[in-house]
Amino acid sequence: MVRRIRMVAATAGAALVATLAACAPDDGPPTLNWYINSDNGGQAQIAAECTEAADGAYTIETVLLPRDAAAQREQLARRLAAEDSSIDLMSLDPPFIPELSEPGFLAPIPNDVAEAVSENVVQGSLDSATWNDELVAIPFWANTQLLWYRESVVEEAGLDMSQPVTWDQLIEVATDQDLYLAVQGIKGESLTVWINALIASAGGEIITNPGSSAEDTELGLETDAGREAARIMGQIGSDGLGGPGLPTSDESASLRLFQGDDASFMVNWPFVWTSTQQAVDDGLLEESVLDDFGWALYPAVAEGTDSAPPVGGINLGVGAFSEHTDLAFEAAQCIVTPEHQAFYMVNDGNPASNTEAYEDAEVQETFPMYEMIRDSLEQAVPRPQTPLYNEISTGLQETWYPVSDVNPDTSPEAATELITAVLRGERLL
Repeated sequence: MVRRIRMVAATAGAALVATLAACAPDDGPPTLNWYINSDNGGQAQIAAECTEAADGAYTIETVLLPRDAAAQREQLARRLAAEDSSIDLMSLDPPFIPELSEPGFLAPIPNDVAEAVSENVVQGSLDSATWNDELVAIPFWANTQLLWYRESVVEEAGLDMSQPVTWDQLIEVATDQDLYLAVQGIKGESLTVWINALIASAGGEIITNPGSSAEDTELGLETDAGREAARIMGQIGSDGLGGPGLPTSDESASLRLFQGDDASFMVNWPFVWTSTQQAVDDGLLEESVLDDFGWALYPAVAEGTDSAPPVGGINLGVGAFSEHTDLAFEAAQCIVTPEHQAFYMVNDGNPASNTEAYEDAEVQETFPMYEMIRDSLEQAVPRPQTPLYNEISTGLQETWYPVSDVNPDTSPEAATELITAVLRGERLL
């Protein structure tokens, strides 16, 4: 059972402070600085609980990173490059983990710790915390996109949602009923998430040799998988199925579209359930809207093949230059216990990476689709694992946007040419 504990009033700061001390005065226990992403206070609460559990061995203070994931990456990479010893623990966006691991910015995880924090953890989360076949970060919370649908729409279409469905089936239903299909078409990271899920489901990879140097990196975009992904995206965009706001549609905008009267399906993260519940409680939506929501596994590209749901979340890294790496790993193991993950899922709405957390009664009450979330995370596929992720993702966004212009005959080639030139130092993004 998730314990109801009074929330800590605030995180340790609203901005990074370069002069933070890595330890407390000599007459007190060491202070471990945990650099966190913005949330509803759950990480600060867990830090307080783990400080209490440490019984004087250490205290954990949280330090708030910038809200934007790219800015978080830039701040941490710059400070770790300067061997900043004040960074003990970090909440890391999975795509940036290889970039920090490759130059040795993350402390190696001891074998016994790696074994302990991998037990009962979903495969998608383990994959997102792995680089060069080694666990380099500790899975904390995970995330995945589900296929959300309106029960009334699939009933009229006669679509059996207990069986896997394909993107072409969704397109057909939305077209036949003159409804919108809510996706994220904004020029941002969510576009890369969609591209990767489509290519992976079609049996391909964006990078075919992720451990290679920039000059030798080979892309898998000009393949049947890449062209099929472009076909699906381009059809949704050019046929207007994504709605008039598709070029600026992020996760929140696509949810608003899905909550409307002209909605059919949506791919999005589990936050949509609690967000819609809140809208109903606030009187902004009718209860009948929420009652019409259904959920299923992310759609596949082709019938008879597995889908490749996106995986996100946060993993914990220990700074290689911390003066207390042993204590930091001890603290990390406290942070990611199933009990804390269950609390964080209920309090902050972020799914757990440990399957034991899904047995919690409050988790099951808060997320009635908890089994689907857990199963999706076992099948989820990370975005390209590479130290060159920023260049890859930005190059895709430059060439596969707007979605209405994506073309299977030209977009994979354009992306390959741009990204390859950038990696070889011949062009700038």
